[in-house]
Amino acid sequence: MANATIRDVARAADVSVASVSRVLNGHDNVRAELRERVEAAAARLGYIPHAGARSLSLARSNAIGVVLPDLHGEFFSELLRGMDREASAQGLQLLLSNMHAEPARGVEALRTMRGRVDGMVVMAPHIDPDQLFAHLPTGVPVVLVNCAPHHQPRPELRIDNVRGARAMVDHLVATGRRRILHLAGPIGNIDAEERVGGYRDGIAAAGLQPMIERGTFLEESGVFLAEKIVREGNDVDAVFAANDMMAIGVLMGLQRAGVAVPDRVAVAGFDDVPLARLISPSLTTLRIDIADLGARAIARLTDRIGGSDDRSIELRAPTLIVRETTSPREDPENRETRGIYA
Repeated sequence: MANATIRDVARAADVSVASVSRVLNGHDNVRAELRERVEAAAARLGYIPHAGARSLSLARSNAIGVVLPDLHGEFFSELLRGMDREASAQGLQLLLSNMHAEPARGVEALRTMRGRVDGMVVMAPHIDPDQLFAHLPTGVPVVLVNCAPHHQPRPELRIDNVRGARAMVDHLVATGRRRILHLAGPIGNIDAEERVGGYRDGIAAAGLQPMIERGTFLEESGVFLAEKIVREGNDVDAVFAANDMMAIGVLMGLQRAGVAVPDRVAVAGFDDVPLARLISPSLTTLRIDIADLGARAIARLTDRIGGSDDRSIELRAPTLIVRETTSPREDPENRETRGIYA
């Protein structure tokens, strides 16, 4: 219903306007059955609370909810650093929650924010969007970061994973590599799947054969892959990992086995976490500017809380950062294909 009012929601749910107000404002003294009925009616009617009216009925908490797949690791540390920087500049506090890899935990994380925050930033690349939207608190402004593809008009920031991964494959091919293995992230994670897509595009354009192994986005996945390459004597001459931590694991595993990087095997990652430039040899990667991504998400959310109706998607193209782990080979056209110990 276009321009549905709170009275329309009350009629559809067969409750009082006051009951609708308590549910939409996140009050705790509401029965679960009543809350579900009101939220279902509001969703069905497409009801959006008026920002000005909401500010009159609610005291601002000056808190922003942030729901992420994880709170550990260099990527999320940088993301939160940017968020905290922007939130602090605006006198706001961050309330953090962790989805882990389980959709049920994600739903519970969303529920914990109800009535406690003025708005939310949600990063859920592994959760079905219909399930995600069904459990977002009604009437709370939300900005999405790299969620699964959907058709709802919602403000969102996304990384152009396909373009970035394609650029990395093109770079590795240009350095003379022909047996390029992609260490992908988990199945079902939208970032992982899009990076696989970009890798496949680049490999096909170069007339090469794709080689894909699955990892977990954790360093241990990279170490395991390096050990497998050495153990099986594969003639892999480059590993492109779907994030920097797996790439660093590959680098560590190859170095322990005495495999020269980049002379025998080039290694590349994705994200450009701070550690990527500090290790030796330094890691070639795709820069996202993670901290700026976090800061921008908070800035867009505060605009939304202030009444902005901007629901556009910002697509950020990664920047190729070439470092020591992918130095070009000499005379690649004449190089005989051989295994890592040949």
